[in-house]
Amino acid sequence: MPASLIREARLRPEAAHLYPGVPAGVWLAASEVGATLLMQHLRARSAPSLGNRLLDDAHFEFRGGMMRGGVSALRTRYGENGAVRPVS
Repeated sequence: MPASLIREARLRPEAAHLYPGVPAGVWLAASEVGATLLMQHLRARSAPSLGNRLLDDAHFEFRGGMMRGGVSALRTRYGENGAVRPVS
């Protein structure tokens, strides 16, 4: 069975207390989880530390999406998988 092109994330149960509103142990579209977290950050009284990634690898498992190094018309993060800086 081919892997899904949709990147999915699953919150690890041990990190559930850090992400209220995100169910632990359930596979969800990573884009939806990211949008939920961004909205929570925007509504927060103080700005949280985001680090390098919105969805921390220590707190989430991932599956699906494009393999690293693969060629695709899908967007990627700048500096990852050979992505180039957009032309201004």
